[in-house]
Amino acid sequence: MDIFEKPDLSDVKRLLAESGLPTGDITAQHLHHFFGCGPRSKLEGVVGLEIFGTVALLRSLAVAAGKRRTGMGSGLVGHAESYARRNDVESLYLLTNTAEAFFQRRGYTRIPREHAPAPIAGTEEFSGICPVSSAFMVKHLIGNPHFKVRIT
Repeated sequence: MDIFEKPDLSDVKRLLAESGLPTGDITAQHLHHFFGCGPRSKLEGVVGLEIFGTVALLRSLAVAAGKRRTGMGSGLVGHAESYARRNDVESLYLLTNTAEAFFQRRGYTRIPREHAPAPIAGTEEFSGICPVSSAFMVKHLIGNPHFKVRIT
């Protein structure tokens, strides 16, 4: 699976809309920490990060209907997590209405919304776009048993 940085804004919005995800707050500036996969001419998967120092919001994970259940979503999440670690992110947060089990299998834990760090709570996604019924989840990247440092 080929993953590339900064997918095209219109392609990202199209894929998110097709997946029933919000697009209103996505700007070209967000794409600095977004990743796509598939041919550049036909985006098949996307995931994004909003980074705030040592915390980040994982957002906008979408996979084209014909490519679901192929491992593409897992690959994109893994890529985003690796990118976050390289950028000194210690904890990844996310909100989801439909994919809680998917993220639990990848080491994310549901937590109360009141535990959101201020930068995460201040995002448009947290404060207005996602309903309060959304699952709020976290994965700690530092000291996480799912993350092993390989020393060579």
